[in-house]
Amino acid sequence: MGINIELTAADRMALGAYETLPGGEPLGGVVVIQEIFGVTAHIRDVVDAFAAAGYHALAPALFDRLEPGVMLPYTDVEGGRELVSRLTREDIVADVGAAVMHLAGSGRVGVVGYCWGGTVAWIAAATLPVSAAVSYYGTRINQNLDLKPRCPMQFHYGRLDASVPPERIDEVRAACPGGEFHLYPAGHGFNCTDRADYHADSARLAFERTLSFLGRHLGQD
Repeated sequence: MGINIELTAADRMALGAYETLPGGEPLGGVVVIQEIFGVTAHIRDVVDAFAAAGYHALAPALFDRLEPGVMLPYTDVEGGRELVSRLTREDIVADVGAAVMHLAGSGRVGVVGYCWGGTVAWIAAATLPVSAAVSYYGTRINQNLDLKPRCPMQFHYGRLDASVPPERIDEVRAACPGGEFHLYPAGHGFNCTDRADYHADSARLAFERTLSFLGRHLGQD
């Protein structure tokens, strides 16, 4: 189980985060980026899962810059989108950057994001000192193609995801030709146990692939 901590961004903004330490020496650090619903119980479970796999993991509360402690029900999509619309790219970089710096003492750092967080992972890969980034069904990457990742990236998409149709995936492939892409027989949000589109087999395989990818790129020389 993890604990709630406070981070301070470069612009002195304070934000919360959920942090879990591994049982032994960390294999590296993993920043887990939330969906549009906040640092939910599911996101905390994801942090715990990465820690159980050997990583020092945390999830920064990226809505704290707007309203501290926001946690929306999965039915409140419009509320989540409204909050996201109020954050600038600079806000995101500052707050995720604080999480990256917090983990730096545990080795190389990777970022793993879900839904909106999948887009944040793309932004972090282009702007922050991270060694790997993983994007699960990032819905807004196509709006940020002016950025180019500076670290290896892995992508997970559901073939049945109406939010990210094939042509948008193709655009991301073209923008990141060195990326590792995986598609699953699932819809949007297939990794989240609390959403209707949860697909256990796809979530399990995607997590295995994520751990393999992080192991290759966060491993110490």
